[in-house]
Amino acid sequence: PNGQRIFRRQHIGQAASGLTYMLPSEDALAIGPLLQQRFGLPFWQIATTATDANRFALRVARAVTGREKILVFNGCYHGSVDETMVRLIDGKPVNRPGLAGEFRDLTRTAKVIEFNDVSALEAALRDKDVACVIAEPVLTNSCMVLADPGYHDALRKLTRQTGTLLLIDETHTISTGPGGYTRKYGLDPDFFVLGKPIAGGVPASVWGMSDDVASRYADYNRTKEPGYSGMGTTLSANPLQFAAMRATLEEVMTQENYDRMDHLARRLDAGLTGVIDRYRLPWHVSRVGARVEFICAPGPLRNGAEAEMAHAPELEAAIHVALVNRGVLIAPFHNMMLISPATSAAQVNRLITAFGAVAAKLAA
Repeated sequence: PNGQRIFRRQHIGQAASGLTYMLPSEDALAIGPLLQQRFGLPFWQIATTATDANRFALRVARAVTGREKILVFNGCYHGSVDETMVRLIDGKPVNRPGLAGEFRDLTRTAKVIEFNDVSALEAALRDKDVACVIAEPVLTNSCMVLADPGYHDALRKLTRQTGTLLLIDETHTISTGPGGYTRKYGLDPDFFVLGKPIAGGVPASVWGMSDDVASRYADYNRTKEPGYSGMGTTLSANPLQFAAMRATLEEVMTQENYDRMDHLARRLDAGLTGVIDRYRLPWHVSRVGARVEFICAPGPLRNGAEAEMAHAPELEAAIHVALVNRGVLIAPFHNMMLISPATSAAQVNRLITAFGAVAAKLAA
């Protein structure tokens, strides 16, 4: 509650002083060290969405490597970055179906492989034509797919061996801990992206780069033709974003809050799993920190193809409506639940009870 009050006070105070004026603010002096300490990388830029942050980081990766291609994972989610809008169908890379107004063959500059497949990763990087691998630590937009033990180590080793940069997009996995999945599990990316959670609901994102990449990018800028870089927008790094980010980092994303969120998420995981076991449903629960999801298929899932097959749209829609009828609303486009600093034990218990009632009806 104290953190929420401070967030509101700083947010409203800055709004009264001005939303944007295209100049630095005092909060910017605090945000730089906070991002360095929290996430480990030394150089940062502010953007408005994770899509922008990912796009800008990929542009830098291509600039410093001189390579055109990027590598993504089947079933990934990185906002609306064009190059990531590819998938595998029958083992072949294609544009994602349904892309409006997209006439290019995106697979010309993007490779796509399955998550957790080290052999496919090795083969995709072998020609040393990939500028950057853009990866979620856990696939989160097509059910939830956790990394196999040792997979992230292999990913980092192979990217380094082939001169490929590694971007970790934590927008959906910051639920893992105060420094995200990256700090908790010791990942060592060249780029780090964090979107919507960083400013507590105010549109903002951040992207950071390592010392090595920053040095290479400085060298590139000294030799490139002068002109607009294509990175940054008019409203990026406005003072309202800085005020909201500072309050979020200092008062909301605390170890105390994460410990409490993790405790309740474990309770929710165990409760939902208990219901599934009680009614012998062929489902499972997946969790990353404070993010919990029930999946209407056996698990665990290992890649995007398995995650896509696990979707049961009509069944999931019926479960969502049944939960709403019992006074419980979860994310309407996923079977996903996020524990927040404001979530109570009573709310978690109410969700477990409602889920149990719905499962009982389905089992009957």
